[in-house]
Amino acid sequence: MGKQKKIALLIESSRAYGRGLLRGVASYLHTHPHWSVYVQSRSPEDAVPPWLDGWEGDGIIARVESREMEAVLLRTGLPCVDVRGAFDLDMPLVETNEHSTCRLAFEHLSGCGFRHFAFCGFEGANYSERRLRYFRELVEAAGNSFASYQSPLPRRPGAELMLSSREQLALLSTDSLAGWLQGLPKPVGLFACNDVCGQQVLNACRELDVAVPEQIAVLGVDNDTVHCELAEPPLSSIQLNAKQIGSVAASLLDDMIEGRVSPPAKTFIDAAGVVVRQSTDIIAVDDPVVAKALRFIRQNAHLSISVEDVVGAAGVSRRQLERRFHQTLDRTPNDEIQRVRLRRVKRLLVTTELSLNDIAGKVGFEYPEYLSTVFKKAVGKSPMAFRKSAGE
Repeated sequence: MGKQKKIALLIESSRAYGRGLLRGVASYLHTHPHWSVYVQSRSPEDAVPPWLDGWEGDGIIARVESREMEAVLLRTGLPCVDVRGAFDLDMPLVETNEHSTCRLAFEHLSGCGFRHFAFCGFEGANYSERRLRYFRELVEAAGNSFASYQSPLPRRPGAELMLSSREQLALLSTDSLAGWLQGLPKPVGLFACNDVCGQQVLNACRELDVAVPEQIAVLGVDNDTVHCELAEPPLSSIQLNAKQIGSVAASLLDDMIEGRVSPPAKTFIDAAGVVVRQSTDIIAVDDPVVAKALRFIRQNAHLSISVEDVVGAAGVSRRQLERRFHQTLDRTPNDEIQRVRLRRVKRLLVTTELSLNDIAGKVGFEYPEYLSTVFKKAVGKSPMAFRKSAGE
């Protein structure tokens, strides 16, 4: 039996990203039971716990949110790994590769057909500044138009504002945000620096009566399901690889404690992918007839609509509608109805415990057997197998 190592985790549990980091450390712990972890519930603005000064442990993994926290960590003399990246510190960093985050955002929004792009963030927040810079580079390199907005901060020289304070101040500047949103060329694909910011944008769009996603499609970061599902419409978001970051940080700290490696200054982990919800579930098209038909399908697919219903809403003949769909989207109106229905099926399978019979009734399928057949053909597995794999 080896000596138990005492490890402190200074990671907030109030946000999805922090919980993902903790899950990553836990996954490492399961295969390395010689760790004894010291952790408590935290938010980003919590002070450094007083017990850390003089603590006789072996190592620390922290989201270093302030210079005060950095000073306390350095005073311990213990091996430390930062998983925040707010400052250039005298300790190794394991963090998200923001280039990959912005690349996913640009590819997703451009894949929706947008040629106008925008970014909304928080002034002075380092992650927001990086995402703004990298996203702008991608958009402008492709020859597209770009606009940006960052919620202004009060000018307090030397003041160090934490993440939640920046977000709260942004809520007070809704008038300037609304004015900026109104002036954007439309349709536009908007990348928000995180899900909190994305939700604020969606709230502003609702107050302005701006159609989402038809006029402004909004994409956030973190895939915090609480914020994403509370948003109206539900917010699409980039899933970062927080669990892998936590696991890599834990492995690195273990190597540092054992003296096995000279730790790298920085390790970056690519983002995992885009979780598509209604806020970006649109194809930006110039054809007004197709745009009208797409809007009707999105709003009514759960009501067992037919192609004839879409034809009536679009105001053209079936033959003309199908020709325009083929020219614009390379698929039929019926294909689009099924696509929208299956997207909702997936969401209900993952986020609820409803039976397949109940789900069929909520998404426009008369018979659950037919739903199962269509789903398996499109997805490659049965609805129940999909639900099981999504929960693993």
